[in-house]
Amino acid sequence: MHAPGRARRPAPGHGAQTRTVATVTPRLKLRWREGNAIRLLHNGEQYFPALIAAIDAAQHSVHLETYIFNLDDTGHRVIDAMRRAVVRGVKVRVVLDGFGCNDTAYDVCDLLADSGVRHRVYRPEPRGLRQAHFDLRRLRRMHRKTCVVDGRVGFVGGINILDDYKDVPNDGKGPRPRFDFAVEIRGPIVDDIVHSQRALWLRMSWRRSDDEEGFYKRFQKWGERLLARRQARHQPAADGMRAAVVLRDNLRFRQRIEDVYLAALGRARHDVLIANAYFFPGRRLRKALRLAAGRGVKVRLLLQGRSEYAMQYRACRYMYNDLLAEGLEIHEYMASYLHAKVAVIDDCAMVGSSNLDPFSLLLAREANVFIDDAGFAAQLKQALEDEMRGNARIVTLEYLKKRNLFQRVLDGCSYLMLRAGVALTGKSAQY
Repeated sequence: MHAPGRARRPAPGHGAQTRTVATVTPRLKLRWREGNAIRLLHNGEQYFPALIAAIDAAQHSVHLETYIFNLDDTGHRVIDAMRRAVVRGVKVRVVLDGFGCNDTAYDVCDLLADSGVRHRVYRPEPRGLRQAHFDLRRLRRMHRKTCVVDGRVGFVGGINILDDYKDVPNDGKGPRPRFDFAVEIRGPIVDDIVHSQRALWLRMSWRRSDDEEGFYKRFQKWGERLLARRQARHQPAADGMRAAVVLRDNLRFRQRIEDVYLAALGRARHDVLIANAYFFPGRRLRKALRLAAGRGVKVRLLLQGRSEYAMQYRACRYMYNDLLAEGLEIHEYMASYLHAKVAVIDDCAMVGSSNLDPFSLLLAREANVFIDDAGFAAQLKQALEDEMRGNARIVTLEYLKKRNLFQRVLDGCSYLMLRAGVALTGKSAQY
């Protein structure tokens, strides 16, 4: 597959088709990094041991960003690892999201403070009567899940600091873990994750009027840190992977993640497999998926079969008839909650925190990694297909006809409510 950002000429005799695709295929200039070692981590069972081992090996710094930080056994193990790092003299920083950690933020911050960990809360939720006041800015969340240790080892994915088995369904066969992915990265691309983390940390410090002297000291050291980072740049491995960090924010990169998906889908020639927890794509993504299927590309979606949040789940189901009519395959994951936000498009793969819904694509800070490597793409595809064979059901028109009238009405109402929510953002034309 030709990854986004590479020049590509239309094939002879396909000019009309190429022009049609170009209407939804943005021209991107991604910051590609060569020579990265990237390891796929499946579920918290693989992610948390790798994360804690990296923190335990830290010598200088640990910087963690997470949407949810739950104080279950997993959360306490991560805090304990950070405490051990601080005792060794490691500088540890944590950024929590105020909405995602609304129920736990105060307790987590107390434990972090007691452990000597510096921490900040992104857009803390109001307390008391102020919670009843609606403000659109409260929807702008920090949904990223990243960690960098010593500027050398990075983690990016969709996994929160939350036990795999916390509040998952049990159908009598015992609970099954949330289905999710992350990647462990070593190589030049880690610098870009470090830069995004430091930029957010500094940006959040601007809001602290009680720390102006500290802010100016940190600003003075900013240039020194940048210089040190350039001098300590990673040496790319000869057999490493080509990859790019893809961010979404409300300033410079408002549509970057969506544009990368559009560019990749516009160039897809063989296979598209998307696993996404909350799937409510806008018009451009829907068109790109339809055009890919129309070119003969095999387009498959792995979506939630068990409802974790009812409105998003039912709004997605309302679109099933149209998606099937457009030539897409739909599979529902039934073993547990599907929380993954990954995709395989020919020989490229996407792993990260961004859902394909208005929350992620229009409002939240997100972080994905786009990997241009056939071997990695094949590994992720195999992991998805294994789950699809053993733990998913295929959705057909016959299956949809079996839904009763009440379920159809609920699906339709959820769809309209979610559309109304998008209208509040001023982006209703995109959906």
